[in-house]
This record gives sequence, structure tokens and C-alpha cells, in this order.
Amino acid sequence: MQAVLAIADLPPGPTDAAATFHAHWLDRARDQIRRLGGADRALLILLPEADHTHADWRLAAARTLAREAAPARVNLVGCNDAAKAEEFAAYLRMAPGVTGQYFPVNFQLGR
Repeated sequence: MQAVLAIADLPPGPTDAAATFHAHWLDRARDQIRRLGGADRALLILLPEADHTHADWRLAAARTLAREAAPARVNLVGCNDAAKAEEFAAYLRMAPGVTGQYFPVNFQLGR
């Protein structure tokens, strides 16, 4: 089972976006992870697209939440396109070893 936490809006700057994520969304993510439980469970956090200046805080959040959630999995995806977000969700459902990762919208799935 893969739950999705969709975050529709964050401030444009990386420092403010990280602060907003941690102040307003981190506890919600942790609550969803607690409800999941188990090794076959996963949380996908969908974030708005952002440029490279957001990559560090997003990857750190993904890694930290994944460590806390183990054996459940946690990944973050930065994407504004619903179809592409669903493509990532489908990929991650079929990739049980992938956790603690941040995938920006321009990440290309192997074909």
C-alpha cells in the first residue's frame, strides 16, 4: 500500500519552503507513516516543482523520514503534472527497494 501526501503550495524560496514544510507538513507526514506500518507500506510526498536550490532540503527530508519510518518507505517527488506524478507513483509501487529519495520533475524513468 502506498499513501500519498500532496502538498499543493510552498513558498518559492528554498529556506522558506523548508521552514513551511517542517512547520506545517512534517507532523502530517509522520502521522500518515504511523498509520501505514509494515515493510510493504510506503508514503509518497508530492511537492510542487522547484528549481535545484530546493534539492538539498528535500533530499534531507526524504532521507530522514525514511530512516524514521523503516521498514516502511518514504519518497518525495517534485511535480506539478498530475499524469507524471501518477507515473512516479506507479514506478515507486513497483520498486520496493526505493526509499529516502527525492525525485525532481525532470527525473526520467528508465525505459
